[in-house]
Amino acid sequence: MKNILFVVGSLRQGSFNHQLAEKAEKALEGKASVTYLNWKDVPVFSQDLEANAPASVQTAREAVLAADAIWIFSPVYNFAIPGSVKNLLDWLSRALDLSDTTGASALQDKIVTISSVANGGHEPLFAAYNALLPFIRTQAVGDFTGISVNPEAWGTGELVVAEDKLAAVAAQADALLEATK
Repeated sequence: MKNILFVVGSLRQGSFNHQLAEKAEKALEGKASVTYLNWKDVPVFSQDLEANAPASVQTAREAVLAADAIWIFSPVYNFAIPGSVKNLLDWLSRALDLSDTTGASALQDKIVTISSVANGGHEPLFAAYNALLPFIRTQAVGDFTGISVNPEAWGTGELVVAEDKLAAVAAQADALLEATK
């Protein structure tokens, strides 16, 4: 069974992107194992820290290396990739062997897909990821899925996803699995 690593870009308890990840996990049920990356302690990237990467970075790298594919659930911050998610990707894209800075990273050749829950800005977000992912030597697969927050969720805290969007997430899951063969 393939191991899919979920990276939820919002660290907020009960975030809408985490709720979407749970729905995606159901789409993968019986087809792949899913793990969630705990990256809340990854520090701001600094070359001063790189030679002796903190334990939180090492743990994140190990999880990425063990994964067959990565699914990022990203909010939209100012029509862009959240700085915290970009910081994580910066750490993960650095060479594992610092004697060869052009060498392989934990992300090397990883299959990646993106979903996003936000009230807008999905297209600029997806364009930013489409520019970044090949640069950090990953392979983007599937149609990225953008979902708007249902208005009542701001009061209830519960994300409701329309059936057509759930079907898009299921298709995205299938594309991710197909790419790992």
